[in-house]
Amino acid sequence: MHDPVPPSPISLVRLTTPLARRLSLRTLPLHTHEVLPTFAFYNFLNLYLSPTVSSRLFPRTYPHLPERTQKNWDAHVVSLVQSTFINAAALWVIRKDKERWAMGPGERVWGYTGAMGMVQAFSTGYFLWDLTAASSRIDVHGPGALAHAAAALAVSMFGFRPFCNYYGINFVLYELSTPFLNIHWFMDKLGMTGSTAQLINGIALLITFGGSRLVWGTFQNYRMYRDIWKAFNTTGGLPVPPWLAAVHMLASATLTGLNVVWFQKMVQTLLARFQKGEKKKDKKDR
Repeated sequence: MHDPVPPSPISLVRLTTPLARRLSLRTLPLHTHEVLPTFAFYNFLNLYLSPTVSSRLFPRTYPHLPERTQKNWDAHVVSLVQSTFINAAALWVIRKDKERWAMGPGERVWGYTGAMGMVQAFSTGYFLWDLTAASSRIDVHGPGALAHAAAALAVSMFGFRPFCNYYGINFVLYELSTPFLNIHWFMDKLGMTGSTAQLINGIALLITFGGSRLVWGTFQNYRMYRDIWKAFNTTGGLPVPPWLAAVHMLASATLTGLNVVWFQKMVQTLLARFQKGEKKKDKKDR
């Protein structure tokens, strides 16, 4: 399936080809015109659009937040916009790309279509922004977010070799839980902590997070490792360099480990929050 976005200008392809060859990212010049504008847009959204719009939509909340919390708010706005968009794009490509459906084990490791490359490019643009944001303000985002951004960017960039581009689209669906996560955070800041709406959103968050990142993600990791092993041992096929398999598996393991830790924290936070609410309600009833 072809990339539905118009092709990159020839001048940009020629400009990025030498670097792409040096890094063995053969398909990157075909998608640089998607990576760079995505990175630029999320920077604009974070630095200018979110502060302006948030101040007007929530004049009693956003302007009075501490500077650190405002930065966190803006990052959550970017995350909400990105996750909503990339989920729609990935699901559309998964449904429409017939070439992708016909891929065997070797093609799932080395295969490429323009549409898959498009989703990979939009993801790369976001994770490039995410890495710069997390590294510049570790006090706001924390070391876990930095590790997540670095691992996700590495997996996205490998897709331009192309390597496991097929699975890159599947891993994008980790983001199915992210809108609920951001909404939950905004509810806290808007005085809706412990409300029925937040409880419903919290349940949706746990279901989508556990389903997309732990169940779906673990299954896709298993399938990917199995296909890599087959490609690694296929006589006459394209061999998988050991370093590439090791780095990719390390990045995937890092993401999985972070997801497990974050899921545990979510469960603990939600239980503590709503158990306190129930205790207060019981005292009032008495």
